Order: sequence, then structure tokens, then C-alpha cells
Amino acid sequence: MIRIAFTLQVRPEMLDAYIERHTPVWPEMLAEIAAAGRRNYSIFVDREHARLFGYYETDDDDAAREYLAASPVAARWEASMAEFFVGLDGRADQAATTLVEVFNLDEQLITSRG
Repeated sequence: MIRIAFTLQVRPEMLDAYIERHTPVWPEMLAEIAAAGRRNYSIFVDREHARLFGYYETDDDDAAREYLAASPVAARWEASMAEFFVGLDGRADQAATTLVEVFNLDEQLITSRG
């Protein structure tokens, strides 16, 4: 299993609309995310800075990205979401800034127990 974390910058004046758009996400988009192999997917917001932090788990992130890149449903969703983002070169599901994991409690506990 691979853990993926990412950030996105939302236009501050559109943050509330972004949140509303996710309440709820289109059922067909939810199905595509699951079909792509992404699970335990969450998005958190830093309201003060209009910054998003996302997290999901997958077995193969390249395959998940390829699946979503080819999905007509994901293309429609991402086109409808494009207006919300600042400084994004491409679709959010393909171009979000990925974060590097520097600490994981479970892994370090296992390592420390030998």
C-alpha cells in the first residue's frame, strides 16, 4: 500500500463554494475514484490560507492516475473544479503538489521493536 498526500491552493474567495461542491461529490465521480484504486481518501482545508491537504491510499498510484486521466467522468469533474485553483498546471487529479512522507508512526514502531 502506498500513502499519497498532496496540497492544492484554492482561490480564497471561492473556498466556501469549493467546500459546497464536495457536499456531496457526484456519485459517479465517487465510483471512479474507487474504481481507480484510491481508498481512505480525505481532503482537509486550512481556511486561513485557503489551502487543501489531501490524503489517499492506493496499491499503484501511477495506475490510479492513468485511470482517472482516461475517465470521461473525471474529466468532467476536473473541468468543473478548475476555476477553484490557483497556480495549477493541469487537472487537479494529475497536477497537485505531492508531499514527501518524512514520518510514519506505525513504520517506526515496527522498526524500533526490531
